[in-house]
Amino acid sequence: MRETVRRAGRATVLLAKTAGMAFGSYLFITFLLIAIVGTVVVIGIGALPESVLMVRKFAAAKRRYVAEWTGREIPEAYQPLPTKLKDSVRAVLRDPCTYADLRWMFVHYAYSLLAYLAVLLWPVGLVVDGVWCRLFRRNAVVLPLINRLADLDAKWSEALLKPPPKARLAQRVEQLTETRAGAIAAHGAELRRIERDLHDGTQACLVSLSMRIGLAKRMYDRDPQSGRKMLDEAQALAEQALTELRTVVRGIHPPILTDRGLVGAVQALAAGSALPVAVRVDGVEEGTRAPAAIEAAAYFVVAEALTNATKHSGCDRVEICLVQTGTSLRVAVRDDGRGGVENLPEASGSGRETDGTGLVGMRRRVAAMDGTMTVISPAGGPTVIDVELPCVW
Repeated sequence: MRETVRRAGRATVLLAKTAGMAFGSYLFITFLLIAIVGTVVVIGIGALPESVLMVRKFAAAKRRYVAEWTGREIPEAYQPLPTKLKDSVRAVLRDPCTYADLRWMFVHYAYSLLAYLAVLLWPVGLVVDGVWCRLFRRNAVVLPLINRLADLDAKWSEALLKPPPKARLAQRVEQLTETRAGAIAAHGAELRRIERDLHDGTQACLVSLSMRIGLAKRMYDRDPQSGRKMLDEAQALAEQALTELRTVVRGIHPPILTDRGLVGAVQALAAGSALPVAVRVDGVEEGTRAPAAIEAAAYFVVAEALTNATKHSGCDRVEICLVQTGTSLRVAVRDDGRGGVENLPEASGSGRETDGTGLVGMRRRVAAMDGTMTVISPAGGPTVIDVELPCVW
């Protein structure tokens, strides 16, 4: 009985909020109709975007109340409103969510009488069900009815406030446009890095090697000993050029990924780190391979995170976690350093993402794979980089 009363109390709070919103909507819908009619006759056209924004606030409040009751978030897919009045009105009229919210508000206007009924039933339920349960040892009748009304209100609101397919498609297109731009930027940065490494490293070694061989050929007949010395130097330069070329190739797609898979490659990174690194693997079975692009993105995240931890964090220990689920690969890197890496690129501070810590590049690579990346790094630490990449195993 105590649990029934507690849940009925929560349901009554939800329905009381619904009733309060309904009372406000009675007044607001009248104002909205005036704004719409005024728009048709070009009077009060400036009130239309503001009215729609008010409807969005009503809908956002309802989404929040329903999420508190059901534990499920109702997503939003609104199009942003431009600053110019003409463009703002056009955006409002073209946004499918505008009509979805209006439909919800009018339906909410109609069924809100249920909320008033539930609020009135609450004290009655406490008395009736209290007597009914205690005297006759029967199950409660009125209070569960309040719960069912709250469930019904949440179900209707969830169905009505869910973004229309057209709005979700537009939002998805916008997300893909952003990730495509990020992928192009990451690809361009990678090309510039490869060109720079080849120009400043491998190419310089090869030029020096060619000069050494030319000098050795001219000197060999006159001074064979000096010629051999130059050939030895040329051989050392050739080995150096090969080493730098292998480094460039590993930056494009590490061969160890092909040979040993993601787990083996990450363990190799951990073994080669200057810090103590613990690697935990959960669900990634031996012989099971993710797509090459997903493995490369995950490897890049781990490599960059270890580099950041070594250079910037001042930490004593790093933990890497690889978790496989049926639809995704999760990579988490945690260090116990000083923290302070802000989660937004524009944030200020010594650890912001624009300070060359590689986080922007990591975000772009993850976004290009349609994944998500979260950085939690309060001042004083720890820093946790959590990446989830969609993946069908």
